[in-house]
Amino acid sequence: MALRDALRRHPRLVLAVSGGVDSMTLAHAAHHVLGVDRVAVCHAVSPAVPDLATRRVQDHAARNGWRLHLLEAGEFADPNYLKNPVNRCYFCKSNLYDRIAASVAGSIASGANLDDLNDFRPGLKAADERRICHPFVEAGLRKADIRALARAFGLDDISELPAQPCLASRIETGLTVTPEDLAFVQQVETALDALAPRATLRCRVVAGGIRLELSPDLIADTGLHQRMSATARDLCDTAGRALLSVTPYQRGSAFLHG
Repeated sequence: MALRDALRRHPRLVLAVSGGVDSMTLAHAAHHVLGVDRVAVCHAVSPAVPDLATRRVQDHAARNGWRLHLLEAGEFADPNYLKNPVNRCYFCKSNLYDRIAASVAGSIASGANLDDLNDFRPGLKAADERRICHPFVEAGLRKADIRALARAFGLDDISELPAQPCLASRIETGLTVTPEDLAFVQQVETALDALAPRATLRCRVVAGGIRLELSPDLIADTGLHQRMSATARDLCDTAGRALLSVTPYQRGSAFLHG
C-alpha cells in the first residue's frame, strides 16, 4: 500500500493534527502502521482553532493512547498574520511548523492531500520551505479516498465531517484578525451547528458586519433556514453587530484577491 510505504520511511513521525478529517485520519493510519512509539501528535491551541476540534483530538488521543502535545502556535504574536493578508495561512503555518520543530523531534507531517494541491494554499509554501512531508500526497490520495479510509478504520465521527478550516478563514482579507471576532464566529457557528449538525455553514466577518452563508440544502429547507437566520440575528443583535445577509455558501468567499 502506497500510504504504508510513505509512513514507514520515517523513523519517527510528528503529525500536525488540526482535528479535521484529513489530519485525524492520518493520525490513525500512522499509529496503525508505525505504532505509538514512533508517532507523536501535535495540536495547536489558538483562538483560531475551534474548541470542538481540540476536544476531538484530545478524545481520540486519550482513547487510543496517542502521545499528544498541545502547543501554542504563536501566530497571534506575528504582526504579519494579524494583518490578515491574502497569504495569511503562510504565516500561520510558518509559526506552527517552527513551534513543532522546536518542541518535538522527528519528521513533521501534514494531512494535505492531492486535492489541496489544486487549491489556493499558502500554507503549503511554508511547508515546502521546512520540508514538511505529506504522506497522503505521496500515496496519491484525494479527499474522497481519505473519507473512505476513515470509514474503513470505523471512524464514524470523523469520516463525514464537513471541511472546517481555521476560524481566521472567516475574516475578510485585510481586516485585522482579533480573538474577539474569532470567538464570535465560533459562538454563531456552534449555535447553528446545534440546529443542523455537521452542516456546511460559515459566519463571515466582513467590512460593516456579519454575512451568514448556508449550504444549498439548508437554504432549501425554509423552516430551518428561518430558524438559523433568526438565531444568527439574535446573536448579532446581542453583540452589537449587523447581520448583513444570509446567502448560499461559497468556498473561500472571505478572501479578496487584488
